[in-house]
Amino acid sequence: MTFKHIEESQITMTQLMLPSHSNFRGNIHGGFILNLMDQIAFACASKHSGHYSVTASVNKVDFLNAIAVGELVTLKASINYTGRTSMVVGLRVESEDIHTGIIKHCNSSYFTMVAKDKEYNSVEVPGLILETEDSIRRFARSIKRQKQARKRSENFSPEDFKIDEYIEEVKSHNVRIEL
Repeated sequence: MTFKHIEESQITMTQLMLPSHSNFRGNIHGGFILNLMDQIAFACASKHSGHYSVTASVNKVDFLNAIAVGELVTLKASINYTGRTSMVVGLRVESEDIHTGIIKHCNSSYFTMVAKDKEYNSVEVPGLILETEDSIRRFARSIKRQKQARKRSENFSPEDFKIDEYIEEVKSHNVRIEL
């Protein structure tokens, strides 16, 4: 089994935000940013694994600050977790106002990527060498997120869902139930 240092596959990408990337308010479309995030996650995971990698899932993307036309957007990607054939890529998106130098954190997200061979079969990926407390925290956080996702899937599967456990909570929201 092989292992790689996290730094070996880290990627940073910076791009100028153009009017063609914007919505009617002059802010950059979230979908355009998601596309850039997917590209850098692909590049980071492929660099780590030595194979093309596909997006298996995206964990929560919260847009924290708008990005304006004319700003520089920098995306940073790093492998946070490695499984047998999958990797979790941590992403951070920042924008910079060229005139003022002010940098804003726009969003962070986690992309789960799976390495594929030329026949599109999943292939094993190198493990990670964890050298800092922060790298161990990120790896552990990915393990915890996976466990929570499995539990959520189990609790809400059609076979196991128990309406009596949730009906009152659902009624307290902006719905009208007509069973």
